[in-house]
Amino acid sequence: MAVSISVVLLLFVLAVIFLRNGGLKFSHAIVCLLLGFYLASTSMAPTIHSGLTATADIVSSLRP
Repeated sequence: MAVSISVVLLLFVLAVIFLRNGGLKFSHAIVCLLLGFYLASTSMAPTIHSGLTATADIVSSLRP
């Protein structure tokens, strides 16, 4: 578990650096993809899923 959290933090830092530099290249997209897979295997996955579902429900209920 400690190893996967370390990898998640490393990939998160790399993704933030890549996005702040302005250009998201193919290699950067791979890092972001790996970050997503590692986040899905952590204990934060249910919380992230619930948050995204709640946000999607709120957005879908808005009427222009």
